[in-house]
Amino acid sequence: MRLVTFVGRETMVGALRDNDVISLGSIAPDMLSLIELGQSGLEQAQQFVARSSRADIVPLSEVKLLAPIPRPRKNVFCLGMNYAEHARESMRAKGLPETLPEHPVIFTKAVTSVNHPEAGIPLDPEITGQLDWEVELAFIIGKRGKNIKRTDAMQYVWGYTIINDISARDLQNRHQQFFKGKSLDGTCPMGPCILTADEVPNPAELGLRLRVNGVTKQDSTAADLIFDIPTIIETLSLGQTLEPGDIIATGTPSGVGMGMTPQEWLKVGDLVEAEIDRIGVLHNTVVRA
Repeated sequence: MRLVTFVGRETMVGALRDNDVISLGSIAPDMLSLIELGQSGLEQAQQFVARSSRADIVPLSEVKLLAPIPRPRKNVFCLGMNYAEHARESMRAKGLPETLPEHPVIFTKAVTSVNHPEAGIPLDPEITGQLDWEVELAFIIGKRGKNIKRTDAMQYVWGYTIINDISARDLQNRHQQFFKGKSLDGTCPMGPCILTADEVPNPAELGLRLRVNGVTKQDSTAADLIFDIPTIIETLSLGQTLEPGDIIATGTPSGVGMGMTPQEWLKVGDLVEAEIDRIGVLHNTVVRA
């Protein structure tokens, strides 16, 4: 299923089917509640969709999609430099040797950075002059776990979504860590849906692309991850509890603006499209903050 959070007469969780949204409000009031129901919740949703009537269906054109989890309970977990060519372009941009990380590079984005499909990405030139793009495959944790072995890790994945890890590179470099430059308000567009894990037998086959004003900047597949999803889960859960609804972004491929010669930065009016096979496309326009 492709699950969404949408605003119609009220904010609800629903399932996408063709050009319609089927409300799942009778099963759960929001996406986090649905995730916490586990496999039982997914089965109830599947059964409800199968027997849905016209009263439960709203045309997609009549609703507004929000980020699937509009307000996560925790910061979004993120992996840095998790594609070999992106790691190299990052090192080159900083004038450092082009080495690959020996262990996952982990940071977070603040919950207030989460933004919606079709929403504007704020750009305040008094805060940053180096706003960059990063398409990423993200996965959602479906059950509580700690010290998870990589052999069991995929049992904890509830679904997949798209994140555009918008980054203020000047802030990132100024503070010599990722958090501030990654956490400006509105710099984590997410969605347009969560594709449930049963629909993705092999996430490594998913292709990722990003376009700025129609020009392709990034084009890769999740097979190019340095540290795969089981390794990420094993690493994050070591001595640390993962909980239902936790969002983990797996990193971005090469082709970011920082790595261009000359470097390219987003400007007001730019249309940014982050796309992942089978999940969909995030369309966001940069707007003056």
